[in-house]
Amino acid sequence: MDILLCRWQQTLQFFKLDQVVANNAFNDLVAAYSSPGRYYHTLKHILHILSTIDTLQAYIKEINAVQLAAWFHDIVYDTRSQDNEEKSADYAFNLLSNLGIPLDNIATVTRLILNTKHHQAAADDFDSQVLLDADLAILAADPIQYQEYANAIRQEYAWVTEADYITGRRQVLERFLQRDRIYFTPLMFEIAEQSARSNLKAEIKILNR
Repeated sequence: MDILLCRWQQTLQFFKLDQVVANNAFNDLVAAYSSPGRYYHTLKHILHILSTIDTLQAYIKEINAVQLAAWFHDIVYDTRSQDNEEKSADYAFNLLSNLGIPLDNIATVTRLILNTKHHQAAADDFDSQVLLDADLAILAADPIQYQEYANAIRQEYAWVTEADYITGRRQVLERFLQRDRIYFTPLMFEIAEQSARSNLKAEIKILNR
């Protein structure tokens, strides 16, 4: 938690905000990501994304916007809903507006969040590419970590029957495999693409049993 608070404060340093107000916003983030029913989309996920963004920062144009988008992209997460990204973008807009973040920065943050809905980014949208690669970095984890991730996702969809979950999850995984590339940035494509594809194929094999 101390690491996360430090990361949050570092991101907001650029905007020279009141420390008390910034810390109150952090408490809101912690409460949201610690809410019941979250097993993967937690603060641990946010820290992993921020660490991956560090690795990919050479590609980034607006580092503060990418980091803020990482913090807020799953702030609203309801597996029964189809508009989590839109609600997360609205949440970010309202909270960042109250903090006094400039509107042009907020507009960039909300755009980045909305791009996580379909995990698509324009060829020249490097900030979105980095955020999306960081969000999907877990797909290239070692097989044990990947299985923990897959199990956590299943727990978040505990209300779905086994048959329906297998069908839906398999469709999601196959859509990623059908892409020319899962990762946009040259570095992630080089170091993570093959591992991610191997993990996805392995999970599909398990689902088909």
